[in-house]
Amino acid sequence: MESEWRRAFRGICKSRLALFGLLITGLLIFVAILAPLIAPYSPTKMSLRERLSPPSASHLFGTDDAGRDILSRVIYGSRITLRICIIVVGLTLGIGTLLGILSGYIGGLVDELIMRLNDVFLAFPALILAMAIAAALGPSLENAIIAMVVIWWPRYARVSRGQVLAIREIDYVTAARALGASSSRIMIRHILPNCISPIVVQATLDLGEVVLTAATLSFIGFGAQPPVPEWGAMISVGRNFIRDYWWYPTFPGLAILVTVMGFNLLGDAVRDILDPRLRRGP
Repeated sequence: MESEWRRAFRGICKSRLALFGLLITGLLIFVAILAPLIAPYSPTKMSLRERLSPPSASHLFGTDDAGRDILSRVIYGSRITLRICIIVVGLTLGIGTLLGILSGYIGGLVDELIMRLNDVFLAFPALILAMAIAAALGPSLENAIIAMVVIWWPRYARVSRGQVLAIREIDYVTAARALGASSSRIMIRHILPNCISPIVVQATLDLGEVVLTAATLSFIGFGAQPPVPEWGAMISVGRNFIRDYWWYPTFPGLAILVTVMGFNLLGDAVRDILDPRLRRGP
């Protein structure tokens, strides 16, 4: 496994697009962590005298309809975006991987129940199902996160189950079973490590989609609610002013564009490196 990560790091360093994606991702993390030090103003500070001011030396991204500095709100929005990515991908990865390993290793009725439940969630378009769940729970950022976790775990369950089905009859697993190792020990010590690479590939590819889905839910009113400085919510309010005050929705939109592009470039590079079907060399 260590050699896998060394190869991944070398592969990223050799690819300009991968390095660009890694740079954007690193910049997002840096800005999110140091937001209180970087942001020139408080994201909630209002000044009606400076309402809808265009970009200037004092407000590089202009101000919104309440006189709040858009640059500061975009910076603080990176914290919300990063938190959503960590929570959604972390929870769905954990839940989906656990259920997928149980399904593939135990088989029988357990496999049938988990996979049929998986099919129920995959039968609906992901965004439509997320909207329905968020609407049922009530509009808030927390409920939007719950909705995304509910719709995302089946992907990881499918990936991990497929890996388990290919691994569980390999010699070292059969030997461990013959030596009396418990099922939990076999799943944790022998099967899980061999499922990590495709799961990591899936997680990196999902990051950009999580950002877009969260912003979409906030844009249509099911996610973060104003005045929370979430990029989708900012665009939702700013669209009403786009004709005369172009900067209001433009800069949060650019933040989403750059972030998704960075995650996608990094995800594609990780997939090309870790997926054995796509490797082009040693």
